[in-house]
Amino acid sequence: MKIEVIRTENLTKHYGEIHAAEKVNLQIKQGEIYGFLGLNGAGKTTTIRMLLGMIRPTRGEALLYGEKADPGNTELWNRVGHLVEIPYSYPELTVRENLEIFRRLRLLKDRNVVMEVMDKLHLGRYKNMKARNLSHGNAQRLGIAKALIHHPGLLILDEPANGLDPAGIVQIRELITDLALNHGVTIFISSHILGEISRLATRIGIIHEGQIVRESDVAQLESSRLKVLHVSTLDNQKAHEILIHKGYASSHLPDSSLELPDESAINHPEMISALLASSGLPPVRIAVDEEDLEHFFFRIIQKHHRQS
Repeated sequence: MKIEVIRTENLTKHYGEIHAAEKVNLQIKQGEIYGFLGLNGAGKTTTIRMLLGMIRPTRGEALLYGEKADPGNTELWNRVGHLVEIPYSYPELTVRENLEIFRRLRLLKDRNVVMEVMDKLHLGRYKNMKARNLSHGNAQRLGIAKALIHHPGLLILDEPANGLDPAGIVQIRELITDLALNHGVTIFISSHILGEISRLATRIGIIHEGQIVRESDVAQLESSRLKVLHVSTLDNQKAHEILIHKGYASSHLPDSSLELPDESAINHPEMISALLASSGLPPVRIAVDEEDLEHFFFRIIQKHHRQS
């Protein structure tokens, strides 16, 4: 049975009238990749800072490996790596010197870990470059390298893809997936980009205005996306009349093509095609289209607004 690595119970943080986090409840087990998704200002970083003991909650509590985060708990921090917001470094020192300092701060005896983590993050070619001269993406890589240098069992990353080019995003995605699947590392990763998170997370929590508004595994998320059947013929008005007559909820799109939300049409587009063909209007295009992830995200948020 996998152990519970992160647990929060009614975790709440108020700044005066601003409710940055409100009764956030999380349970995350070993080896999970948990995607923490929300717009900028939704409460992601506040929650992470409370997880790491950087700020105190107004109410509730956060536990890592069953313990409250405490700056003096060396044994706990040996198991946790993190990158929160800005990837701080010593600007006048090189990449290698920065990582060497962190190796010593972590009391790691093996000097090879510096080269190993640089190789993992593709930083080898920049090892002698001063940190202040790094691009934003490579500064982000350096921050992730610091979080990984001691081989933590829990990795907490706040917007790690910030500033990375597409190739860098793919590299980080592959690294995170390998850590979780092959090394049992638990990953808690925040982002405002649903498409990227959905490619690597095993479970996703959506936070909005400080509250968790949806939580599901990725398979459930995929099945929750709206699907419609799009049809186009040489005479869409006539096709529309035929479909309506047969009981389908056909409607026109701005380009005059037709949209059918009926489950029977979505599951059996061949029946729609046969119906129209038998009426002399074979489709020139017929396809089941899924709601894209960004639309799904905003639909969930809008639903939360209507209910609150």
